[in-house]
Amino acid sequence: MEGIAYDLIVTIVNKGRAEKVMEAAKKAGAEGATILYGRGSGIHEKAKLFGIVIEPEKEIILTLVPADISQEVLESILKEAELHKPNKGIAFIVPVSKVAGINHDFTIKKQQ
Repeated sequence: MEGIAYDLIVTIVNKGRAEKVMEAAKKAGAEGATILYGRGSGIHEKAKLFGIVIEPEKEIILTLVPADISQEVLESILKEAELHKPNKGIAFIVPVSKVAGINHDFTIKKQQ
């Protein structure tokens, strides 16, 4: 028996925007996501307030979805989170070769 092919959609946005990403992903068929917190280090990321360097906080949203809906989920995230606009964030898909611990009753699909 072969399992379902999965993709991991990684979305990185400014603090406070993760909920918008998660809503968009769920709207397109994702069941949930995990939010991690980090900070940016790009050349345009450092701002100063009263002479103190402020490191912008980021939210990293990890969304594991069946590969057959990953493009639709990504497009929903891009649209709803406005990632086509400058400084809104980035998203990308990483193919996942093995998955363990998923206890959902999916229809088993043959990997392509």
